[in-house]
Amino acid sequence: MGPPVDLGLLVVGEINPDIIVAGAHAQPRFGQAERYVRAIRLAVGSSSVITACGATRLGLRTAFVGVVGDDLFGRFMLDEMRARGIDVSACRIDPELPTGVTVVLDTGADRAILTAPGAMASLHAEEVPRALLMRARHLHVGSWFLQDRLRPGLPGLFAAAHAEGLTTSLDPGWDPAEEWQGLQDILALTDVFLPNTAEARAIGGTSDVAAAAQAIRGVGPEGMTVVVKQADRGALAVRGSASVTSAALQVTVADAVGAGDSFDAGFLCGYLQGWPLADALELAVACGALSTRRAGGTDGQPTLEEARAALLAAGRDLPE
Repeated sequence: MGPPVDLGLLVVGEINPDIIVAGAHAQPRFGQAERYVRAIRLAVGSSSVITACGATRLGLRTAFVGVVGDDLFGRFMLDEMRARGIDVSACRIDPELPTGVTVVLDTGADRAILTAPGAMASLHAEEVPRALLMRARHLHVGSWFLQDRLRPGLPGLFAAAHAEGLTTSLDPGWDPAEEWQGLQDILALTDVFLPNTAEARAIGGTSDVAAAAQAIRGVGPEGMTVVVKQADRGALAVRGSASVTSAALQVTVADAVGAGDSFDAGFLCGYLQGWPLADALELAVACGALSTRRAGGTDGQPTLEEARAALLAAGRDLPE
């Protein structure tokens, strides 16, 4: 008899803080020109970690596997993850590599992102403990294109997860090379795929978002769900012949850093509770929107009760 299934979610992925440079003039000008910005802050970053934080906030017991360096940024991230209730006992500290770091230049209207990968690209699929896998209901991986050493072993890890009865999800993130290649093997083992609009169009090979989602779904297993995050246009989800949409939830935005990752957490929470596709999508949209109420990717993340209340105030509802 194996270990008890006491984890809702196991997240495998990159760990890095965000250095957020915010303000209308958060655009550098070379030539040694100095400019004022509204704020610069250190915050919990990485797509995978922000999703894990959002999941714990919604009530899912969550564990994480990733790599940090033996430095200030690594200690900051692990301490913040523990404080939010994430089990980081399987995370590795590599004394030879620096922790990855992302700088977000946020003008309010748009963002630019600069990432030094450091240790984030050094994680291998073989580092995920089988005992931890056996304790979880669902395996999620974020930032696929940044996980250089994880990618080759990820199909085997997803297959092992399926063999243990887990479902799987993948958020591809942006491809820094903008080539969008190599996803076929992992998509064939992915139960929930979570791109944004630009990613879906690039991977699906068409500018029509609905057609792109259907093209991606055609590569996946039977019953695959493709969920496309469309920012202020809401979201689209397809599963089999079903296609549903959810309108954006209107909130006062402090910044949109990590909103898509909080969206992922919301969708996975509804998915793991067996909710209908439309209801899981509503929760995802609410979680993504509400996360923008405060600066950074995690400080505005809602509880399930807060998400439900926000939807109810907008004339929308969720299952009990």
